[in-house]
Amino acid sequence: MLLEFSGEVLEWRGPAPHHFVRVPEDESAEIDVVAPMVTYGWGVIPVEVRMGSTTWSTSLFPKDGGYLVPLRADARRAENVGLGDVVGLRLTLDV
Repeated sequence: MLLEFSGEVLEWRGPAPHHFVRVPEDESAEIDVVAPMVTYGWGVIPVEVRMGSTTWSTSLFPKDGGYLVPLRADARRAENVGLGDVVGLRLTLDV
């Protein structure tokens, strides 16, 4: 499954701050359909993410009826992306 969308870079200020992009509602609904087949526990969904020319593997986190895409620090640096920027993402789910 391939999904493409844009979203704002958000920060979660936990003990170790992380940056995320929220998956839009329509794309979250598509993920919900296949989630039972691909999750490996507590609702996380393994994905490959592409932002600009940078690609990495991670897992989507369920949050408030949708999903968050974690943005790795090295990927943010490589693409010159900061908090509040709107970025285009391409997610690949192995279904």
